[in-house]
Amino acid sequence: MTKATGATGVTDAADPWRPTSPCSRSCLPGPAEQNRVGPLRRLLRLTAVLLSCSLIVVPALSSAAGRRLRLRAYRWWIRLTVRAMGVRVCFTPSETPPEARPQDTVPGLLVLNHTSLLDDLVLIGYDPARPLSKADVRRWPVVGWAAALGRTLYVDRERLSALPAAVAGVTRALRAGDRVFVCPEATTWCGSACGPYRPAFFQAALDAGVPVLPVVLRYRSAGRTTTAAALVGPMSVVESVMLLIAQRDLVVEVERLDPLPARPESDRRSLARAAEQAVDRAIPEVPRLRKPGSPCRPAALVATGEP
Repeated sequence: MTKATGATGVTDAADPWRPTSPCSRSCLPGPAEQNRVGPLRRLLRLTAVLLSCSLIVVPALSSAAGRRLRLRAYRWWIRLTVRAMGVRVCFTPSETPPEARPQDTVPGLLVLNHTSLLDDLVLIGYDPARPLSKADVRRWPVVGWAAALGRTLYVDRERLSALPAAVAGVTRALRAGDRVFVCPEATTWCGSACGPYRPAFFQAALDAGVPVLPVVLRYRSAGRTTTAAALVGPMSVVESVMLLIAQRDLVVEVERLDPLPARPESDRRSLARAAEQAVDRAIPEVPRLRKPGSPCRPAALVATGEP
């Protein structure tokens, strides 16, 4: 899981290895535009989230029964935590159960636009894929332990010299038959705009000879697109969770797009661009900003569904 830094440009000119987005708290809809639950419902949801966090011992203890059972218990725990927040997950096409398609278990590199704390949780909960996360996540209380149970891979975004080793680690996982998901924007955006895909980890798909699997996540409240789930700027994980549990009827819609084969004649930049284009076709209303300093649309327009 990566996190935006609240800078004012798409890429920090002083340190291009550390991408930033223009998104901040100002991208979130104000209280008047949000569809919120009352204080009592928020308290009940917070209690449910804390209780679900305590149940992490279930997948931990199931490790003794083997990796397959542990991962099943782990995905169950993740789904329970998401539901405790009051969030509902649905898939398109809706007639296809999320775990009933054989192609959803083959090795591949899943890529998606990064918007919310929920991005990682939804994919971990419904897909047997290993997440790629920033290295300091392993030191977070509870979260680091949970990440280890999910066989998380790591990249140190503070050191450019660590990138080749991280790409090699993803390549090994793909060659071993795992599915891995990455957020190639390398930071979070609010959802009313998105950033360019950085090509480094697309090399892992090429080296392992596996397809790239673009995924689209849409966040809706009361049937309308919303930025209320976004993790932006200097927001902490705790602040993000508190905002999530305050939302009424928050739905995460997941759409798996057609695989992109990693052909021998491809290179990582062209593969990254093809993934961008596939996602952009699925969500044409979300512009992909490439110029540093390009502003997002006002969040209220997205939250209320106005043109």
